[in-house]
Amino acid sequence: MFVSDFRKEFYEVVQNQRVLLFVASDVDALCACKILQALFQCDHVQYTLVPVSGWQELETAFLEHKEQFHYFILINCGANVDLLDILQPDEDTVFFVCDTHRPVNVVNVYNDAQIKLLIKQDDDLEVPAYDDIFRDEEEDKEHSGNESDEGSEPSEKRTRLEEEIAEQTLKRRKRREWEARRRDILFDYEQYEYHGTSSAMVMFDLAWMMSKDLSDMLWWAIVGLTDQWVQDKITQMKYVTDVGILQRHVSRHNHRHEDEEHALSVDCMRISFEYDLCLALYQHWSLHDSLCNTCYTAARFKLWSLHGQKRLQEFLADVGLPLKQVKQKFQSMDVSLKENLREMIEESANKFGMKDMRVQTFSIHFGFKHKFLASDVVFATMSLMESPEKDGSGTDNFIQALDSLSRGNLDKLYRGLELAKQQLRATQQTIASCLCTNLIISQGPFLYCSLMETKNRRCKLLPLVMAAPLSAEQGTVTMVGIPPETDSSDRKNFFGRAFEKAAEGTNSRTLHNHFDLSVIELKAEDRSKFLDALVSLLS
Repeated sequence: MFVSDFRKEFYEVVQNQRVLLFVASDVDALCACKILQALFQCDHVQYTLVPVSGWQELETAFLEHKEQFHYFILINCGANVDLLDILQPDEDTVFFVCDTHRPVNVVNVYNDAQIKLLIKQDDDLEVPAYDDIFRDEEEDKEHSGNESDEGSEPSEKRTRLEEEIAEQTLKRRKRREWEARRRDILFDYEQYEYHGTSSAMVMFDLAWMMSKDLSDMLWWAIVGLTDQWVQDKITQMKYVTDVGILQRHVSRHNHRHEDEEHALSVDCMRISFEYDLCLALYQHWSLHDSLCNTCYTAARFKLWSLHGQKRLQEFLADVGLPLKQVKQKFQSMDVSLKENLREMIEESANKFGMKDMRVQTFSIHFGFKHKFLASDVVFATMSLMESPEKDGSGTDNFIQALDSLSRGNLDKLYRGLELAKQQLRATQQTIASCLCTNLIISQGPFLYCSLMETKNRRCKLLPLVMAAPLSAEQGTVTMVGIPPETDSSDRKNFFGRAFEKAAEGTNSRTLHNHFDLSVIELKAEDRSKFLDALVSLLS
């Protein structure tokens, strides 16, 4: 069920209990976790933190800990599946679920005893009515023939029997009609996967309601929202709306700290709202590297081709930036060039058909030396969590990423920025390689593997299915479904249900372990029949 009063029905319930936190491996979940940890520390709440990256880890961790805890908090996992069916908990176990994944599973919505959903009701949830999807079994168990037939004439018995048969036939028909309608309603409701309000924002809202919102918590809420924008999980309208909410909180906090002595100290922390360039890590990189490794500019210029490289040179010439300047670190560029850089780049970008070069965002200053954009922190934290270093486990990476969000661990944040640069370069090189060697198969209703440089104008309108080797020993691949990228895109992803249907129809051996339903593991030898089924489903 949806929790209406987060303070009374959630926080005050767990405040005097030992609780277990299951936290998914994404930046928004980490930020929500940091806010909740700060609140728990403030009120001396005992908790255990367990990072989980998929359903198997969640099930294993729950089995390990279910005897010690009655209260479980799930951050960015658990809302979009029947949690009780997966975990099979005891009747006195209670789950508090703060998750951005949509649609919310209907069983979770209508279970009042064990599932408590920490989800904002103002999100466009469109949950089906209870009577449309659940039916009282007692209605179906009624059976006729209870009345005594003793003393009745044979003709009366026959008439009564005919009436009962007609009544049962009518009931069965109504039941079939109801079930068919239920299937249609659930299909329409579950067809698309999308994301709701950032979990970090939900947790910050709770802190604010309890008058315990610190500037650090506000920054984590900003980073959580920015993660959704960087990962393209929410619409531009949703992002701008939520930025407006956080901007009011920033103004309130800045006004509150104006008269405090530490406002001008070396240890001060200042959050600012600003319009900045939509370029990855450009203030910690060279402008040239940032332009080449930002998805938006790399795709617009088509930098994998010689023509694209030439267009980039023309763009820089139009802006009036010498190559010597753009290829050195941003911090080392001439101050005269940096003064109006954002306006100059935006003006030239409009001429080159790039109308989204500036974005509403926030920055943070630690003292007088360290400045980061919210997107810088997202890239750094994400890179630390996904670090491929062999000596680090998933849990180690999770802790490193979590620590990097604290202002006392700037060394870890800077290490994350360096890792992020490597990852962005590797991503762009992989994409360029796929495009240049034509590793693309057009399957009709979708492109398979990667984007293809082609004159087919439908490419921009087609969704994309990518496959990457996962385990050579087990012979498995990871399949990812990505919705088409259009200006009017509602960020809804239909691949979760489509993958499920294609696997069922072909008996393909799949593992739906990821919290995002549009990411699955598949046996490599089943790939061909799986794709054929997917084509026929989407055609």
